[in-house]
Amino acid sequence: MARSQGRVPRLYCEQTLSARSKLTLPREASHYLVTVLRSGDGAVVRLFNAIDGEWQCVISHANRKAAQVICEERLREATPPPDIDYLFAPLKSARLDYLAQKATEMGVRQLRPVITRHTVADKVNLDRLRANAIEAAEQCNMVYVPDVAEPEKLKGVLASWPDDRTLIFCDERAGQANPVDTLKQVKPGPMAVLLGPEGGFSEEERDMILAVPTVVALSLGPRIMRADTAAVAVLALVQSVLGDWCADK
Repeated sequence: MARSQGRVPRLYCEQTLSARSKLTLPREASHYLVTVLRSGDGAVVRLFNAIDGEWQCVISHANRKAAQVICEERLREATPPPDIDYLFAPLKSARLDYLAQKATEMGVRQLRPVITRHTVADKVNLDRLRANAIEAAEQCNMVYVPDVAEPEKLKGVLASWPDDRTLIFCDERAGQANPVDTLKQVKPGPMAVLLGPEGGFSEEERDMILAVPTVVALSLGPRIMRADTAAVAVLALVQSVLGDWCADK
């Protein structure tokens, strides 16, 4: 579990971070610092969360079960993620791990599992999903971790869809129009990306999706991608045209 940036480890911390505050780290983080990295008293560690930003801290008591640190200096203010939700049909564990990591790295605000007719995974381990998101944030120098929502049935999600959030629907039958040109027609603002299961959406589900007033059907080209590959492709497109990859954002 590589969590270091250069030689200084970075760890997500839910506790409040402030100048001179003294914190006792959770057992897993303590074990990682003291047992795995062999960090001792005086070693530097960076802690972060989406409220307090990123802080440089020093280990004051190197205990492998309950290490204590002192916050010294704020390195970065908290910055909100782009307002992009990622809705996906759950996959089996190893590929779902990859999807959670890559969606986090691509800068989504929320991970939202949706249950569809052809969903292949019956259950979603939310703790594992969140752990993968945290690890990706630690590795990629991010100061926020996306929220992980409870699984919902697609029908219920669509029935309560907000009027101000664009729904970008990855549609295999949308035709092969240039996806960049399609996204350039989308008004900037809150949005969500919806990607279906390996077997695709049923006809009934597709009709429900296309009935959403804010839906934009998006082609990902002439090839059929696996769901975890398509996740990276569509989020890269959205970020480059509408998200924080744009120079004018």
